[in-house]
Amino acid sequence: MNIGDKVPEVLGLDQNGKEVKMSDFAGQKLVLYFYPKDNTSGCTAEACSLRDNIDALAAKGYKVVGVSSDSAASHQKFIAAHQLPFTLIADTDHRLQELMGVWGEKSMYGRKYMGTFRTTFLVDGDGRITHIFGPKQIKTKIHGEQILDA
Repeated sequence: MNIGDKVPEVLGLDQNGKEVKMSDFAGQKLVLYFYPKDNTSGCTAEACSLRDNIDALAAKGYKVVGVSSDSAASHQKFIAAHQLPFTLIADTDHRLQELMGVWGEKSMYGRKYMGTFRTTFLVDGDGRITHIFGPKQIKTKIHGEQILDA
């Protein structure tokens, strides 16, 4: 996906099994962020930075939606453990991640595996991407501030 592209209408199922669509956010800006795994250090730091900046993001018109391959039950625990005030999509089949171009081969300690590339898309009220933060740009502990400064 590139700046100017439209985000797919169906985003997936949230932590409660409810379908989330882009039309749910019509006329609102969206922080659509993709992260590798619930309750890991970097992903927790990123989620907490977004949580801590939620009021400032809302003041700029943003809603926040996170996406990972974790299950709805895992998302529920992650939300409860860190008081996350936003929706998390359980993209267990990687459909949305593949459509958005954030699912692919990764490597750690010489081992190759398929996984999520940490990426954040800022989306306007018409569902078009206005800004992309790639994996090398995202600083998990201050990601909320990075978005506010974009």
